[in-house]
Amino acid sequence: MITTPLITDSHCHLDFPNFDEARPDYISRATQAGVHRMVSICTKLRTEPQVRAIAETFDPVFYAAGTHPMSAAEEPLASVEELVKLSEHPKFVGIGETGLDYHYTADSAEVQKTSLKIHIEAAQETGLPLIIHSRDADDDMAQILTDGYRARPYTCVMHCFSSTPGLARAALDLGFYLSMSGITAFPKSQELRDIFATAPLERILVETDSPYLAPPPYRGKQNEPSYVVHTAQKAAEVFGLSYEDFAKATEANFDRLFSKAASWSPAQVSV
Repeated sequence: MITTPLITDSHCHLDFPNFDEARPDYISRATQAGVHRMVSICTKLRTEPQVRAIAETFDPVFYAAGTHPMSAAEEPLASVEELVKLSEHPKFVGIGETGLDYHYTADSAEVQKTSLKIHIEAAQETGLPLIIHSRDADDDMAQILTDGYRARPYTCVMHCFSSTPGLARAALDLGFYLSMSGITAFPKSQELRDIFATAPLERILVETDSPYLAPPPYRGKQNEPSYVVHTAQKAAEVFGLSYEDFAKATEANFDRLFSKAASWSPAQVSV
């Protein structure tokens, strides 16, 4: 009997309006493809109740919450206490996404740094992994992550990693993880694939970042969690593995980093 390998979409946005009309269908298609877990990321804390409700409604969905760096200047600054309180929910499994984005929002760099440090402290307090968005901010990102880790170790994933070899090495040297998105499957992303090829397999996750960044053969269309399979198939080639072996490896990596999700059982949530 042929079984579909299990795999996890470690980063998606199921609360976005793109999914509103047929959310159960998107989640069903994912599970049919072997995507048995999805982490839906809240990017503005005022929308946390909606993201939490999705996680409570659908067994395969977990969630994380934080303030996206591109919203850091527009949203109320999160507090460590607020994030720690949210983390008490049994399906809340990560802190973020947070980080630095100097591509579009360099003018808010200072408040982004402040927000990032708050999220780092929350990750340190809770023991949950930090989920990082980084764009055109490699030097500041490496410095802040390193300074925070030296003060008090924590775990972290560089979500949708598409930065430089230098930031990849800085993150890996701290024991952090790199996540492969649909970008790594684009034909012109060979330099990025080369960066991942130098990373230890045990530090690799996969994600969709849906509804964005759909991999081939769906590039240019709306992304969805089931498409993580296509990213993982290309990623398996990068590491010279079969899809089955790559899926097995990233499952172990996800369980190690997101240990709260790995130990969850449906009986923990009463809706």
